[in-house]
Amino acid sequence: MNVKYSFLALTFLMLSACGNDPVPKPRAMLRLEYPPAQYETYKKESNYQFIKNTKATITKEKNGAFNLEYPFMKATLFITHKKVENNLDQFFTDAQKLTYEHVIKADAITEYPFVNPDDEVYGMLYGISGNAASQFQFYITDSTQHFLTGSLYFYAKPNYDSILPAAAYMKKDIQKIMESLRWEK
Repeated sequence: MNVKYSFLALTFLMLSACGNDPVPKPRAMLRLEYPPAQYETYKKESNYQFIKNTKATITKEKNGAFNLEYPFMKATLFITHKKVENNLDQFFTDAQKLTYEHVIKADAITEYPFVNPDDEVYGMLYGISGNAASQFQFYITDSTQHFLTGSLYFYAKPNYDSILPAAAYMKKDIQKIMESLRWEK
């Protein structure tokens, strides 16, 4: 008798489980949101100053180089300052070479020139699209005494679609640095 009731219960469960056909769920997209940027002035020794995001912390200051760490984004903006001493052409070549080394993995490299003649600040921001190691590279100079370079890297395997929101956020921060940079006279 137990077998008979078990068979009936199993049959009932199988028949009652039939119903609507399963519908696949749509693909979920990750929505990355970052806190609104707030800025403060950062003064580097007596050479220059700029406005930086308050969420970024400065680490590893040494020989004109330092890092702007963005822990909430797992990103670092590596910045180096060099003194111009009849070597400006070499600095330009090195900055451009570093950027265009990413051309192997990049889909495109977009140049955004920056010119502020009133404050003697000239530079170039390179936006690197695709699965390259760095999404942004830049340099700024006064063309006589100072040359500053920067490179953005995320602590993740390059997947451009995934880091695009973070890269857009960082582009605004880099542009803010370039626009606010002032050399000490």
